[in-house]
Amino acid sequence: MSNAPLMPKATAVWLVENTALTFKQIADLCKLHELEVKGIADGDVALGIKGLDPVTAGQLTRDEIAKGEADPEYRLKLSVSTVVVPAAPSKGPRYTPVSRRGDRPDAIAWLLRYHPEMTDAQLMKLVGTTKSTIQAIRDRTHWNSANIKPVDPVSLGLCTQLDLDLAVQKAARKSGRVVSSEPPVTLVPASEIVHAKPEPQPEPAKEKEPAFDADSVFAKLKTLKSDEAE
Repeated sequence: MSNAPLMPKATAVWLVENTALTFKQIADLCKLHELEVKGIADGDVALGIKGLDPVTAGQLTRDEIAKGEADPEYRLKLSVSTVVVPAAPSKGPRYTPVSRRGDRPDAIAWLLRYHPEMTDAQLMKLVGTTKSTIQAIRDRTHWNSANIKPVDPVSLGLCTQLDLDLAVQKAARKSGRVVSSEPPVTLVPASEIVHAKPEPQPEPAKEKEPAFDADSVFAKLKTLKSDEAE
């Protein structure tokens, strides 16, 4: 068999403990080495692994195990899964809710004005629009051009800020523009303020005391005394 069980070692542990299959049969089914299966039986390998019942998991049938136990040369076959795994959806334009589709022209106009480096494919993926709509807004031939106003697509809920930043950075790299790598301005840590030494403040200039003439002072005093005596 080219396919192995979902959990090979856990399946091998269960088969060793609950069936009479040979080590080779279990090794072929679980895509393990025969000596590794022997180590599981001896307790040297897969310590602590809980056995997985392949019958309950839908990977083997009781009849298949019985055939293997009756014939040591028989090679067990895994059951064909009846579960249909849906194909992964292809990457396309972002889905936009019906209530938000009327806001897309405003978002496209904003992106064309402030981020002209972005390609049409990036705009289509970011806001879920078409190339013809982008071209009509760029050429101002859109049927509603008179009412279109540039509005940030993040505020309109058409994309997240992270998606917008990634798209802008990718477009900047492709167009050769330099993406700013300066760290954002932050507040000064409190530790720096506590341990920082205060800058010395200049001392205020002292006012000069007026100079007094002793002779003129005594002359005034003599004049006052003479006036009092009279």
